[in-house]
Amino acid sequence: MDLDKFRKILNILFLVGAAASVIIYFAVDDFKLFIIVCMSAIFLKIIEFIIRFH
Repeated sequence: MDLDKFRKILNILFLVGAAASVIIYFAVDDFKLFIIVCMSAIFLKIIEFIIRFH
């Protein structure tokens, strides 16, 4: 798999994680779950960013 395809997959996973974070923030009372999902999405974006500029 080439890096461009891998970056696109990471970007899609980031967008799904960001949308899930917003939904969890407003729908669920557990703030820890929001933090975990949000930080996971941010981690995926950071990995994609590092691959892009490597």
